[in-house]
Formats: sequence, C-alpha cells, structure tokens
Amino acid sequence: MKIAANLSLLFCELPLLQRVQAAAAAGFDGVEVQFPYEVPASQLREELERAAMPLVLINLPAGDLMAGGCGLAAVPERQVQFDAALQEAFDYAVEVRPRCVNVLPGRLAEGVSRASALVTLETNLRRAAERFGELGVKVLCEAINPLDMPGFLVNTAEQLGELLERVGHPNCLAQLDFYHMARQGLDVGAGIAFLADRTGHVQFADCPGRGAPGTGALIFEPLLQRLAETGYRGWLGAEYRPSGATTDSLAWLSEWREEGRCKP
Repeated sequence: MKIAANLSLLFCELPLLQRVQAAAAAGFDGVEVQFPYEVPASQLREELERAAMPLVLINLPAGDLMAGGCGLAAVPERQVQFDAALQEAFDYAVEVRPRCVNVLPGRLAEGVSRASALVTLETNLRRAAERFGELGVKVLCEAINPLDMPGFLVNTAEQLGELLERVGHPNCLAQLDFYHMARQGLDVGAGIAFLADRTGHVQFADCPGRGAPGTGALIFEPLLQRLAETGYRGWLGAEYRPSGATTDSLAWLSEWREEGRCKP
C-alpha cells in the first residue's frame, strides 16, 4: 500500500501548487486534493508531472457543504447544480487524471425525507460511476461522522455498504476513513472487514483530534494488518491536521516505512 498526502490539510503553509513538490520531498508516494478547482487543471497537471507524483483523489464540487450547507448530491431540488458539478469534475479529470473521484453525500436537507435523499444520491452516484468509467476513474462515496458534520446523511460502514448495494455499479466503491469511524466510537476493524471487497480508497488520521498518527488513541498497526488481510492493495490517504509545520509531524511516515507497514 502506498501513502498519499492530502494537500488540503497537509503543507498548508505553502500555496497549493507548491505542496505537490513538498509532499514528494517529504517521502509521500502521491497526493490527493479535496477541491482543487481554484487552480487551473493544466497548472496542476504540470506540477504533478514535474514532481513525478500521481494524483490519487479529488472530490466532486459539493456546493455549500463545507460552509455548513447540505451540498448537492442528495438534494432533489439541486439536480441542475449537481449535473454542473459532475461536468466540472469530469472536465478537470480529463486533464489531471486522478485515480478516484469522491462524491460526498452531504447533509439531509430541510424538508427532504431521508428516503428521497437516498434515492437522489443513489441515482447521482450511478450516473457519476458511469461517466467517470469512461476515463478509467473510480467513483467513491464516504461515510462521515455526525459529530464533526451534524446532519450528514451517511455515517457508518453499514449505511455506506447498503448505499453501494443500491447503486449496484462496479465503478462505485467505498472510501473508508479510519478517523470518521473512530470519532463515533465505532469498531474500525469491523468496518474494514464489512467493506472489505468494496473499498476503493482509505484515508486516516488519529483520534481524537484528527492529528498525525501517534497524537491520539488509535493503534494503527492492527488496522493496517486487517486492511491487508482483506486483500486491499490501494492507497492510504494521510488526511490529518498537523499541529504545526507539516514536516514536523511526519515521524510516523518513516516509522511505517521501517516497520514495513507501507512500501513506496
């Protein structure tokens, strides 16, 4: 398994494009960016090529989600906006060629039933999976804890697994996040096993605090072992918040390499 730096949380002391080279210099194998759209795709592609770094993941534009709104993917009245976000992400992906695109479910919108929201989300995920399949790009969906994001529509591995079954498309897979499971007090190992053959990407941070491994209570070795036992050979995305400079938070990276948990 290779390790990607999430450039939306790591190396934020630098402009976004400069973070690509910084991640390469720090020893990461690739990068991911939550919402890269502020940077022209051609510029990001050039920087990725210059640093010889693959782009592992981007998110579909999510409207007002990060500002506390309900987002786009599960709101029937926002279908036009979702369609525009899908096209924007597709055009961007044509240029930068990420391995995966993550579609965030969003929050349950006021006046929308959970059943209606899930039907809308299911339909949009299936359409996205079909569209990005043309590029060989996997479409992901993730569960996020409701403590950090109150009202989020999909919280647990079980809810996410049920959603994927409803979507029923081979190009739509789970994005599994250790932190979001642990933040709810869920059994992370059980979540790994439950989503075993449906996991397309994994992200991690310690818990509590969402800091670097070693700053909280999560014990990563058995989780990585469980992940390997499921047959997962994909990427691990470091999506944590450093307490200071990112380079001062990377002791875990060399330790994982030395212990053979992850190989470049």
